[in-house]
Amino acid sequence: MRIGVIISSNDAETCWNALRYANYSLGQEDEVKIFLMGKGVEYEKVSNEKFNTIEQAEKFLAANGKIFACGTCIKSRQQKESELCPISTMKDMYEIIKESEKVVTF
Repeated sequence: MRIGVIISSNDAETCWNALRYANYSLGQEDEVKIFLMGKGVEYEKVSNEKFNTIEQAEKFLAANGKIFACGTCIKSRQQKESELCPISTMKDMYEIIKESEKVVTF
């Protein structure tokens, strides 16, 4: 199955759970793409010992998951692009939603 995960929260626990879900889905041999939007692009900043979003994102990428992030949202926060938060566009989000069999939002 092809799954799109949209993260628009900067709540550490919410981001962590979204990433755990994405990792679990990859483990079920699903194709998973994550799109970070709005506050979701801040998920690296909110990572902490209890809700280690960076660790989950690294695990996701290592398992061939794909992460996309709204470039406008990144720039509006004077944030820099990173491997865990690569600049993408609305076209990328559109394509993820269009090709996914299921879309989950957090």
